[in-house]
Amino acid sequence: MAHAKNTWHVSGNPAKRARAEGGPAGPVTLGDWIGAARLRTLPLAVTPVVIGSGAAVLADPQHLFHGMIALACLAVAVFLQIGVNFANDYSDGVKGTDNFRVGPARLTASGRIPARRVLAVALAFFGLAAIAGLAIVIRTGQWWLLAVGAASIVAAWFYTGGRRPYGYNALGEVFVFVFFGLVATLGTTWVQAQDLPQEAWFGAVVAGLLACAVLLANNLRDIEQDRTAGKRTLSVVIGRRGTQILYTVLLAGAFGIVAWLAVFYPIAWLAFFGLLTAGPAIAIVWSYKTPRELVTALALTSISSPIVGVFLAWGFVG
Repeated sequence: MAHAKNTWHVSGNPAKRARAEGGPAGPVTLGDWIGAARLRTLPLAVTPVVIGSGAAVLADPQHLFHGMIALACLAVAVFLQIGVNFANDYSDGVKGTDNFRVGPARLTASGRIPARRVLAVALAFFGLAAIAGLAIVIRTGQWWLLAVGAASIVAAWFYTGGRRPYGYNALGEVFVFVFFGLVATLGTTWVQAQDLPQEAWFGAVVAGLLACAVLLANNLRDIEQDRTAGKRTLSVVIGRRGTQILYTVLLAGAFGIVAWLAVFYPIAWLAFFGLLTAGPAIAIVWSYKTPRELVTALALTSISSPIVGVFLAWGFVG
C-alpha cells in the first residue's frame, strides 16, 4: 500500500521516467500522435451535432435534414475537440503539469518532440475548424456566427493556455457546458432551421451535462497529481467525495431530462440504453481503488453520450 502511494510522486509520464532512469525514450510514433488526439473524448463532439440536427428537423416546417450543413457542424466540433486536446498537451507540457500525471505519455511532457510542433498541430486543427465554420456561415448567411466561432476557439485555447487558464481555476466544467453543450447543440440547430425550439435547449443541456461528467471523471483521476502540480480543477476544490456526488448528479440530470422528453417523444426512451455504459461508469467512480480505473469510467461515460444523443435525435425526428 505504501508503494502505491509513493507512485503519486513519480512522473506518470513513461517517456520522462525513462530519461530520468537513463533508458531510451524512443521515437514519436503515429500511435503517439493519435493518443495525443485523445480519441476517447471525440464522442462528445458528435452528441451535440446529432441532437441539434434532430431538433432542427423537428423545427423545420418541411422537416428537411440539411446533410451538408450538419456534416460541416460535425467537422467544426471534431476539429475543435482535437485542437483543444493538442493545445492541452502543449500547455500542460510547457507548464510542467503533466510531469505529475499517471497514464500514457503526453507528447510535450515526454520531451521527445519540440513543444512548438505540438502547438502547430493544435493551431492547424483550430484552423480546420475555422474553415468549416466559415463554410457554414457563407452557406447560411449568418455572419454573426463568426463571433461565436472566434469565441469558441479563444475558449478552447485558454482552457489550459495563457497565464491564467480557466481550467486551472475550477471553471473548466462551466465552459465545457457552455461550448460543448449549449453552443454546439443550439448552433447546429440554428444553422439548419433558423429556429431554436425548446427541444433544442433541453437537448443542449443533456449534451452539456454528459460532457461535464466526462471531464469530472478525468479530473477525479488526476486529482492528486493536479493538486501537486498546482492545477486547481473543480475536483481539486471540492475533493474526491464532492466530485463523485457531482458526477452522479450530472448523469442523473441528463437522464432525467431525457425521461421528460420521452413523455412527448416516446422513441427517446431508447436513449436509456446509454445506462448500459453510464451505469458501470458510475459504479467505477464510486468504488475505484486506483486512478487508472477511472480511465475506463471516462471512456464508458464518453460512449454513453452519443448513444443518448442518437436516440434522443431519433425521438425528435420520429
